[in-house]
Amino acid sequence: MKIIILGGTGFIGRHICEKLVRAGHEVTVPTRKLENAREIQMLPRLQPVLCNVHDAAQLAQAVAGHEVLINLVAILHGSEEEFERVHVKLPQRIVAACKAGGVKRIVQMSSLGAAMDAPSQYLRSKGRGEEVFAASGLDVNILRPSVVFGEGDKLLNVFAQLQQTFPFVPLAGSEAQFQPVWVEDVAQAAVQLALCDHYKNNSASRSIYAGEQPKIFEIAGKKVLSLRQLFELAGQCVGAQRPIIHLPDGLARMQAWAMEKMPGPTLMSRDNLDSMKSANVASGKLPGLAELGIDAAGIEAIAPTYLKPKSKMDQFRKSASR
Repeated sequence: MKIIILGGTGFIGRHICEKLVRAGHEVTVPTRKLENAREIQMLPRLQPVLCNVHDAAQLAQAVAGHEVLINLVAILHGSEEEFERVHVKLPQRIVAACKAGGVKRIVQMSSLGAAMDAPSQYLRSKGRGEEVFAASGLDVNILRPSVVFGEGDKLLNVFAQLQQTFPFVPLAGSEAQFQPVWVEDVAQAAVQLALCDHYKNNSASRSIYAGEQPKIFEIAGKKVLSLRQLFELAGQCVGAQRPIIHLPDGLARMQAWAMEKMPGPTLMSRDNLDSMKSANVASGKLPGLAELGIDAAGIEAIAPTYLKPKSKMDQFRKSASR
């Protein structure tokens, strides 16, 4: 099967690419810069191609000839116009390209809490994007993951780094609720929904892959944890637990505003704070990992495998570099 993955060079995308090529499928990964694909370009049957996915003509050319499209392109920070461009207008271009190119199926990576009336621009734009796919008339499967953890993540790794750097950490939204899910489980769910014809024929839960479109799946782990608990877990794993200072809403928004203005990647924005006003937890009203036959991995078992205390050699190198 020929599959094209938009956003395939990212954290979740790399895991999906590995699973698909391991299963013998041909994978195309559009990217603006070929060097962005350096971690996956050596995979067999995988072809990175230069493409600006926001250009309708380039996207249509890249999509033609494939059977399945997986869309992982998303942003966590930005203006309302930027969210609209990535989460709504891009899906519109994807639908047009898939119809023109004869793509049979779309797998869309959305987010828990996505809705037209959600509290943040991010979640509202994700909800509008889902509506675009729902109205397309195509075979669409939508995944709504909670926060995703795993080696190379920007969640627990950031929390661990902060605690290894500072004597205490002011934390906004410390009681916000999440249901963290392992990146391998998210990738496996996406692969199964991309290849659902195979799973229809081999799964005892055939009805999950059939019926009305689009199919929406809540992809969440077994355990609900607060942001504070996730922060504490990261500290425990690296042996550097630091005191947490809870920031009230006013100070939290001031901190987020300052982070938005700082150079480099944004760690927290005011829109992120708005997203955390609603629990990032599965409703239980939609199918999830269990219905796909996937036993969700526990974060307490996985996190220590990639978050480790600094070795004496690391500490020596740090002191020698001063």
